[in-house]
Amino acid sequence: MMEHKPVIGVTFGDYNGISPELILKVFSEPSILKFCTPIIYGSTRILAKYRKLFNYEDQQQHNFLLIKSSDQHNPKRVNILNCWEEDHVIEPGKVTETAGLCAWKSLKEATEDLKKGWIDAIVTNPINKSNIQNDEFRFPGHTEFFAHNFSTGTDSLMFLVAEDLRVGVVTGHIPLKDVATTITPEKITSKLNLMIQSLKKDFAIGKPKIAVLGLNPHAGEEGLLGLEEQEIIIPTITDFKNKGQYVYGPYPADGFFGKMLHRKFDAVLAMYHDQGLIPFKTIAFEQGVNYTAGLSIVRTSPDHGTAYDIAGKNIANENSLREALYLVCEIFKNRRK
Repeated sequence: MMEHKPVIGVTFGDYNGISPELILKVFSEPSILKFCTPIIYGSTRILAKYRKLFNYEDQQQHNFLLIKSSDQHNPKRVNILNCWEEDHVIEPGKVTETAGLCAWKSLKEATEDLKKGWIDAIVTNPINKSNIQNDEFRFPGHTEFFAHNFSTGTDSLMFLVAEDLRVGVVTGHIPLKDVATTITPEKITSKLNLMIQSLKKDFAIGKPKIAVLGLNPHAGEEGLLGLEEQEIIIPTITDFKNKGQYVYGPYPADGFFGKMLHRKFDAVLAMYHDQGLIPFKTIAFEQGVNYTAGLSIVRTSPDHGTAYDIAGKNIANENSLREALYLVCEIFKNRRK
């Protein structure tokens, strides 16, 4: 029986950022079509403007196939679906209302096709979390949007992945001043359960080994620098150990990554956004992938933002988008086993 080649929807992101450049670079590679059928939700006109800007016009590999509906995709081509017909001006590096609206149109159409089953999984390009806001999108970012639409329970997990480095966070896009009061035994338990389930189902790791970081400096120094470890984190870890799970910690975050201890674990659970993402991006910035675990669908994204500072300069590194595409296909296939 021939293995199913997944149909992957790729959103456009903010077209004044680096997304169009990444799309042109990644999907010019013929090897992409060996493991997936891509459908880009965006604009042929916008891509044509960037082709001209980058002097790509004579390169035949950028001749994507324009389709009118995602169920009409050609498995032998890179397909593109126009999500708007207007001929917008590109302004690389600028935050504009129009680019935000178009990013939303791309995301909305791809999400609707995902719900219909016309695409198997989705890769999202970077958005500006400010200019995309509208009456239908009132979320801090993609992670919360997809959790709202596809969560299998009441929670989801932001999971950063780069080869064998996997970092999840207990609290995501919230103010730092709210982190300590948000961390509860129930919250940590939920995130650990999602992480364990994802490592087993999505990454095919039979008995995952997980490290949990402390909240305070030096993991609280036995209560001297804070009581969250003693009262919340350690008892939760103990509960998981008593259930036969390989969960360890809490580890001081600085020494943990400084000693490269993450190499001894299948995943790391950080307490808040920057605690996990700063070391992750330091170690794996150009190939890191943002994966949302705990959903009924598979969604990945490059782990960087719109990068307005280098937009339109043809110097963006496309590795993270390429890795996001590889990972979404790998997880989709693992789930089908």
